[in-house]
Amino acid sequence: MSDTKSENVKDLAMAAYTYKLPETQIAPRPLEERDASRMLVYADKRITDASFRQLDEILDPGTMLVLNNTRVVQARLEFFKSTGARIEVFCLNPLSPEKEVQRALAQSSPVRWECLVGNLKKWKEGELEIRNPETGFSLRATHERNREDGQQICFDWTPADKSFGEVLEMAGKTPLPPYITRRAEERDKHTYQTVFARNEGSVAAPTAGLHFTPGVFERLHKKRISVEYVTLHVGAGTFKPVTSQTIGGHTMHEEQFVVETDFLQRLADHEGPLACVGTTSMRTLESLYWLGALIKKGVKPAGETLFLPQWTPYEWEGDLPEAREAVDALLNWAMENDLQQIRGETALLITPGYTFRMTDILLTNFHQPGSTLLLLVAAFTGGDWRRIYSHALAEGYRFLSYGDSCLLFKQ
Repeated sequence: MSDTKSENVKDLAMAAYTYKLPETQIAPRPLEERDASRMLVYADKRITDASFRQLDEILDPGTMLVLNNTRVVQARLEFFKSTGARIEVFCLNPLSPEKEVQRALAQSSPVRWECLVGNLKKWKEGELEIRNPETGFSLRATHERNREDGQQICFDWTPADKSFGEVLEMAGKTPLPPYITRRAEERDKHTYQTVFARNEGSVAAPTAGLHFTPGVFERLHKKRISVEYVTLHVGAGTFKPVTSQTIGGHTMHEEQFVVETDFLQRLADHEGPLACVGTTSMRTLESLYWLGALIKKGVKPAGETLFLPQWTPYEWEGDLPEAREAVDALLNWAMENDLQQIRGETALLITPGYTFRMTDILLTNFHQPGSTLLLLVAAFTGGDWRRIYSHALAEGYRFLSYGDSCLLFKQ
């Protein structure tokens, strides 16, 4: 049976999950060396201080480390009107001709996206344009209509055969999170990207992965710690504040994921500890469990794109399968449908009251007060989340995207 009913979870008061974060401890820039980060370690209810370079010394041989290999796109576009007014267009979600983000970024001109528009009042009508006369490149944006969460913008460009991903790489800027108040710099295109980034689609980095270097991976390999990859495209919704007094009033954002079926087989066969690098990897693996559990229960997916609603774990009726059984059910469904990849969207909300089905260890950064990411950490560590964060604040750890890391072992 599900451990906690949804009505109990929905009454959770957000006021209990906040803390005072001094601006001086929000890291505005990364360290010069990625793996020079400090790392707080929480194991057996004890807190110790370490360096990220000690990761291979702390994890046991036989651990499977799962990372998110999404690649951040240069999703911020800066236009200027003839009057000098600056209009910033932040690409959020593709609308047409393709809604799946990786495929949408491969499209040629024109495309339509849902966007956030800064200084929209200055853009009453007409077309905005970015031009480079030397190369003959031009990008045009036309506002078509308002949407619930933003604006529908049509983009077209010359040369028209370039993909939208290439266009963003040429004309866009790094979408730094809102709590980094400085302007994006050219070096952010490199530092706000993991060294293993592969599949384009995120508008925010899976920041726990920013600390990894080839040297770190080499030491993990020597320790017989396996490394696996999933893809979850991080949306701007990851920064969406919880404005309701209780979590029941919050609509969790949806994010797209892609998982290779070969990985599912290795996951099903794995017998050692499972460590997720970042909340996005954890959210992906826990979502895979629930999708597999639904299939095993007889709830067949409608089509080949899966979807997991935010309250599924808390509304479950009946017995729950073991992790291996759920993964096997998902893998069998993929094989029956001749799929090499499993694609879907998850709105999974992980909050205190959630029982983790897949994850034994979480490597993550420090998160904003009152955020769904902090709720996830609280769910994983129980009441000790406040003790962990108080220690980090007192010891001068650097917080948020470009900050330090923490390694949390499930109790």
